[in-house]
Parts: sequence; C-alpha cells; structure tokens
Amino acid sequence: MANNYEKQYMTIVENILNNGYYDNNRTGVPTYKLPHQIIQVNLQKEFPILKTKQVAFKTATKEMLWIWQSQSNDVTLLQNQNVHIWDEWVDSNNTIGKAYGYQIAKYKQLDKLIETLKNNPQDRRMIVSLWNIEDLPDMQLQPCCYQTIWDVTDGRLNCMLVQRSGDIPLGVPFNTTQYAVLVHMIAQITELKVGQLTHVINNAHIYENQIDGMKEQVKRYNILNTYNHIKDDLSLLKNKELMSVFVSNPKLKLNTNITNFYDFTIDDIKLEDYENMGKISMKVSV
Repeated sequence: MANNYEKQYMTIVENILNNGYYDNNRTGVPTYKLPHQIIQVNLQKEFPILKTKQVAFKTATKEMLWIWQSQSNDVTLLQNQNVHIWDEWVDSNNTIGKAYGYQIAKYKQLDKLIETLKNNPQDRRMIVSLWNIEDLPDMQLQPCCYQTIWDVTDGRLNCMLVQRSGDIPLGVPFNTTQYAVLVHMIAQITELKVGQLTHVINNAHIYENQIDGMKEQVKRYNILNTYNHIKDDLSLLKNKELMSVFVSNPKLKLNTNITNFYDFTIDDIKLEDYENMGKISMKVSV
C-alpha cells in the first residue's frame, strides 16, 4: 500500500509534470519546476521511503553520517564505504571545500543542538545552518539541504528541513529518508519520541532528461493505488512480488543501547520490511 508520505511525494511529481514551469539553470539541462513544495511526515506513524522505486537506504544513511557525525568534507571517507555520490564535486584534495559537515564542525552545531534539547527543549532558537555566507565561495557545491529547525512538543522531537533546491527524482527521496533517520537518532540520545518531519523545498524540479523515468514511476504508483482499492481481499492480488511491496511496512530499527550520537555505526541503523518496485535509472545533472 502506498503510504501517506508516498502520496504527498507523488502528488508533487504529477503536479510538476503537468504544471511545472520550464526553464534553464546552471547545469545546462532544463527543468520543469514548482516553488515551495512541502512534505510532512508523522514519524510515529510511518518511515518515509518510497516503494515505487528503490531508494538506496544504506547509501543515504552513510552520507548523513558523514555530514552529521563525521562532520567531514573529505570525500575519501565516503569512497572507502563504496559511496560515490560526491565524486563529481571534489577539489584537488578530494574534498568538497568548506561545505556541509565542515560547517557543523566549525561551530559545533550538533553538540550545541543536543545540549539544548537535553537542557532547554522549549528553546525556539534550535537551528542548524550550513549556509555560511562567508564560506560560500570556498564550497564545491553550496548546500541544497541547508538548514534544520528543531522543536520539542509534548515530548516529541520535530524537525523542519529546508532545501533551497531539490532534484525531485533523485535527491529529494534521499534527503527525506536520511533526515528521518537523523531525527530518530537524535530523539533516542535525547530521550525524546520522534514527532513530525517537515520537508520544505524552495525549488522543486525534474530535469528534462528525467521525464521518462518519472512517468514510469507514476505508472507504478497507479498500480499501487489500484491494489489499494482491493486491499480488503488480498486473494485478488495475483502477483506475489507486487503483493509483497503492497503489504510491506518499512520500520527503522536503531540499536537501543546507543546513548551517544557519535557511537552509532552504520550497523546500528537498520530498515526492516522495505520492499519496493525496483530501480529507475535517471541521470544526475551536475
């Protein structure tokens, strides 16, 4: 069954395909785009990861740990884990310059966030920003997901993720999933429950060379919706592979013994019962 997250995501996809504004951008590959798209997920009820295509959960999580835990700009650390999503942006030292994790480390932003969540959870200034104007010229790629705003309400940790530019087919599913993991991790080590993840995308776009892939994903989503209409009689689901996708309910499992954010390893973070409809190959524009 398509979950609430997937419904919101696919609504944005179809809206861009049908109503997107066509224009050029710095990559040279035109996009169809819409401004100010929002996805809101109750992490108590679901873990946001797409079923209509495979999302590389471990790769997304490794990148998040590289930024938030290692707080590194050294792409070698990712390459050693067989993660090559940053290879196109490295400088002569195999770094991304003063971007992403560099900015978290520079001002000890994560440590300050955790301390505030533990000692003053009603603080309204819990913001982690990667958009440092002074250092922008020294970044290989200026951050897309550049800010998180944190809140605690009724013992639940909420996070607003603000993204200036979002590649809807490839980047955005990665980002929503990896920041959901981050919220779960920080909630655990601050003894809070997870709450709402709100993902705000200022420029939500689909590149022209991704259109066919997204149309395929829309077809898959329509198949899931058809299955949804007959969910009360699962005997009608003749395709066993599709049935496994339909009934799956992805759940994040963290090692509950971890009480220090920096002690998590990739092996402490697992996603259970994730079934999907397979890969859709699309290009990244750099």
